[in-house]
Amino acid sequence: MAFKLNVNGKSLSADVDGDTPLLWVLRDSLGILGPKYGCGIGQCGACTVHVDGAPVRSCSVPVESVGAGKVVTIEGIGADPVGKKVQAAWSELDVAQCGYCQPGQIMSATALLKGNAKPNDEDIDAAMSGNICRCATYVRIRAAIKQASGQKAQA
Repeated sequence: MAFKLNVNGKSLSADVDGDTPLLWVLRDSLGILGPKYGCGIGQCGACTVHVDGAPVRSCSVPVESVGAGKVVTIEGIGADPVGKKVQAAWSELDVAQCGYCQPGQIMSATALLKGNAKPNDEDIDAAMSGNICRCATYVRIRAAIKQASGQKAQA
């Protein structure tokens, strides 16, 4: 069945079964490779994308449930002013180590800042707790979120 999706502001279509996870549609059908496969059960956050502004684990979301929702991936988050600030802070503070989880981390961080412009450490830890970084760059992630929010970053 063909599904029409709005991804990063573009109208795209994919001919897949309705229960196909959004992650596979993005990566295999549409060639959007930023969202990563991590655990496959929505626990690590590597596959995080936004659907209508909310962070979702694309490995656990069937494409048929997206409907007319607007999907934003790491490839499109820079068009959002908050996402652009988060990406700049990530780069300035050299957050990424291996980088594998970083697209999902940036998507979750952007969603946090869109809902809470000045998060404290506890807010950040709670919002980011579903994103696992095997390199343990959590201190730099927190610092980048604070920098993106205009708060003093301490790495």
